[in-house]
Amino acid sequence: MPLVTCEKMLLDAQRGKYAIGAFNAENMEMMQAIVAAAEELRAPVMIQTTPSTVAYATPELFAANARALAEAASVPVCIHLDHGNSVALCMRALRAGYTSLMMDGSLLPYEENVATVGLVASAGKACGVPVEGELGKVGGKEDSHDGGAGGYTDPQEALDFVRRTGVTSLAVAIGTAHGVYHGVPKLDVERLKEIRALVDVPLVLHGASGLSDEAVRACIAEGICKVNFATELRIAYTQAVRAFLCADEKAFDPKKYGEKARVAVKALVAGRMRVCGCDGKA
Repeated sequence: MPLVTCEKMLLDAQRGKYAIGAFNAENMEMMQAIVAAAEELRAPVMIQTTPSTVAYATPELFAANARALAEAASVPVCIHLDHGNSVALCMRALRAGYTSLMMDGSLLPYEENVATVGLVASAGKACGVPVEGELGKVGGKEDSHDGGAGGYTDPQEALDFVRRTGVTSLAVAIGTAHGVYHGVPKLDVERLKEIRALVDVPLVLHGASGLSDEAVRACIAEGICKVNFATELRIAYTQAVRAFLCADEKAFDPKKYGEKARVAVKALVAGRMRVCGCDGKA
């Protein structure tokens, strides 16, 4: 089927009290693995790329890969720009065929965040493409995005932000972080409840790599409709390649170790989809 936007899948998840798994891909093999897991589990899925990923290749290249995979798939597939860091990049991704955008102005002063995200949301609305914003700072570092120590989302500010920007989903900061956790994160689920009570758009959890299954499920129970996974996919991919090459120092065919990495990423994605509860929802 053609690429779809995330609007219906996120609203369905909100009503059904589960979450869509949103998985960051760095190359063709990871994208193939993500869609293969979705097919196997009959799950709607979002493939994501960050600014540094599309700088390594291009938004056009990733959109083309996603489009080819979606057209061969029997489950809904969406391609999303994760942590878009400029209006220009968001517009380029929109023109390239991305079916979901995030304009991340969380590192900007509040009023500048509102204005910048609102601009992208207006453009997205005109084209029928949903736009995610972020309020508060999800800590840690992911590619070029550095949230530092983080900063929690204020519930009342979240309400104002959604009303003024017109975003269709909102990433919230409740104690998660990008990258690898050092110790057990303390999630402010009560804050999440407060935000959910005030804000009616689907809520997004960033920094889920390394969270326990129980922690992810607890957040979904309180209103999270989309859960982002990035770092752990890279780790699974790299570990599989490293193991293959260490086992055979004469190996040289990228297809051989690429297949091992693809299998590893598919298994990880399938497991996370089950935790999110989106399996069987396509």
